[in-house]
Amino acid sequence: MTSLLVIAVLVLLGIAIWQLTKIFHLTQIGAATYNENSEVATDRDNSVNGYLMFGFLGFIYVFTIYALIEWGHFALGTPASAHGPQYDSLMATSMWLIFITQTITQFLLHYFAFKYRGKKGKVAFYYADNDKLEFIWTIIPVIVLAGLILYGLYAWTNIMFIDEEAKEDAIYVEVYAKQFSWEVRYAGKDGKLGKANVRYIEGVNTMGVDMGDANAQDDIPAGELHLPKGKQIIFKFRSQDVLHSAYMPHFRAQMNVVPGMVTQFGFVPTVTTDDMRQDAAIMKKVANINEIRSKKSAELVAKGESPLEPYTFDYLLLCNKICGASHYNMQMKIVVEDEATFNKWLSEKKTLAATVKESKEKPAAPAEGEAAPAAKPADSAAVKTDSTMVAQVIKK
Repeated sequence: MTSLLVIAVLVLLGIAIWQLTKIFHLTQIGAATYNENSEVATDRDNSVNGYLMFGFLGFIYVFTIYALIEWGHFALGTPASAHGPQYDSLMATSMWLIFITQTITQFLLHYFAFKYRGKKGKVAFYYADNDKLEFIWTIIPVIVLAGLILYGLYAWTNIMFIDEEAKEDAIYVEVYAKQFSWEVRYAGKDGKLGKANVRYIEGVNTMGVDMGDANAQDDIPAGELHLPKGKQIIFKFRSQDVLHSAYMPHFRAQMNVVPGMVTQFGFVPTVTTDDMRQDAAIMKKVANINEIRSKKSAELVAKGESPLEPYTFDYLLLCNKICGASHYNMQMKIVVEDEATFNKWLSEKKTLAATVKESKEKPAAPAEGEAAPAAKPADSAAVKTDSTMVAQVIKK
């Protein structure tokens, strides 16, 4: 601790001496001659800085173009939901407006820094105001931003609003988040999810479903999220512990999962998993990933370890909030399939009520180190009969 204090004192002392030196030089400026060693910028200094501003402008443009070419393929491709194209259109419009505005304003900023660089004897022209000019540079951003906001509100309303007819035929799915995994629960034939609360978590009822609720009796839990193509899906999100965020990038869907409340989002899947695997952009990404994995597998085999499995594309449900140490691994596979396949898969799943009932009927396994319970003795009559028979045999 003493060493740290000594170091801190020495650093502060050095800063104090440096500042005193600067103050001394400032007091000498009036007496100093205007030469190359003066701290006052010369015409040459100003020209160098002006050209450096232009150089930095060139760097911005070149790096932007390089980034688009080098990392542009990381952008999401074909949207897999009905609202996806509209979402992508809004994003593309916003990015193009930002890109054009940035290109123009950055050029003007750096150009004027060069054009009006300081020169000895040159005095700045005093220009009080210009109402027309101020009106132009105020009204243009107002119109552009108002149009963008209105378009965004229109897209938001279309995406978030689900009409009553669609709700009647919709599939309701609860997505339950907890560190660091997901669980899902499908509404049964009644089309309604039963109530739930963390206080009801017990045994196999890991989502805290209220088993006393009539609507919960036919709810179906699952460890994998299956969705039928072309059907309206309405998600209900709950969190057991901390703030999570359900993120399904290929469906252009994300919703915060907040402890103590239920949030909602809905969409219609439009591309099955098998069809998306045949998408040209996805196939290219998969090939690139497998090329990297094959190189890594060769290294592992050389060390005597098992090689990596080839990567196959799957939709994923991810957590997009940093929720703890294993946040990066909080994901669930999503399968989009035709309605008949989905119905068959769902019909093979047990209801939560049946699972809870089975768990209660099944005898609890003895704890480790404990002896198994003794067998129940035969009834007294059977014991008496056996004794008599034995006695008779002995008498003979």
